[in-house]
Amino acid sequence: MKFEIKTDQNRFSDKLSLSVAIAMIAFFAIIFTNILLSINKLTSYYEINYLCRLIIVDKSQSNFKKLSKLTRQIKKQRIWDFCKEFSV
Repeated sequence: MKFEIKTDQNRFSDKLSLSVAIAMIAFFAIIFTNILLSINKLTSYYEINYLCRLIIVDKSQSNFKKLSKLTRQIKKQRIWDFCKEFSV
């Protein structure tokens, strides 16, 4: 009869490598999320700027609707005032 005993000599090494891998994945996930949020802020800023310039030239209803969704302003006068302040 033959007996084999398993020893966990690599147990510390495996847990350490797993911890490092999880930490690196979490770090890169946080960095990636931060970059995405920054890009989202930049694109909304440029979209608002573009639509405000369009409203100055062409006062169409669709431009007011798009700006009201972006700026959460309901009345046209408030959107108009916002665009005046935004473009200055």
